[in-house]
Amino acid sequence: MNKKQSLQTLRIGTSGWVYPHWQGIFYPDDYPKNKWLEYYALHFDALELNASFYHLPNPVTFEKWKRRTPAGFVWAVKLNRYVTHVRRLKNVETAMHRFYEAVALLGNKLGPILIQLPPSLVYEKSLIDDFLDILHPSLKHAIEIRHASWMQDEFMDCLRQRNVAFCISDTAGRYPMRIEMTADFAYLRLHGSQQLYASLYTEEELKSWAEKIRAWSCETWVFFDNDSEGNAVRNALRLKEIYRE
Repeated sequence: MNKKQSLQTLRIGTSGWVYPHWQGIFYPDDYPKNKWLEYYALHFDALELNASFYHLPNPVTFEKWKRRTPAGFVWAVKLNRYVTHVRRLKNVETAMHRFYEAVALLGNKLGPILIQLPPSLVYEKSLIDDFLDILHPSLKHAIEIRHASWMQDEFMDCLRQRNVAFCISDTAGRYPMRIEMTADFAYLRLHGSQQLYASLYTEEELKSWAEKIRAWSCETWVFFDNDSEGNAVRNALRLKEIYRE
């Protein structure tokens, strides 16, 4: 490994942590549910908060999560669906301000903001330009697209101009995939290569992703969303081991 790779920051985790079926697989059978976050933080230094997509937690909740996680732990937070799926990126200045105010209470534990677009939203340059212009310039943002019309160089250039990461997303072929670096960091979501949100990545697949991550030579965030049967934690733990090797 060269010097540049040795200095690469890699954070690996899962999308969410409160999964009852993980008990006995990841969480010990007798471990209290109200301590699952602390247990998770013993094994991972990053977590993708998926719950914020459906309902923006109370600001006090973000303060509690900050206190419950150790120094160096970082939260990636998924943008609320009101912005992306209800308003569809239009006239969302007030909603974005409210979102930023809430997540700011994570302080130095706030990582990238994940912006997941709906499958029915078609690329429109003026729409995305207006939206990107209201993003907080001091925060990291990553955009996950789900419609093929976004797979064009013009959109990638829009992201590069603002240092917004194009989310590399493996969805078992359900949605378009492209590996493209548009920011000074990479954001990777692994939803399952064979079955969406379910299939376990093989040893060969994990080694292949580890090689890609090394080649990117930049700060990289990786979150597994194949939570069925605890596959997300299994794969996340194993990817950490492979990368260290």
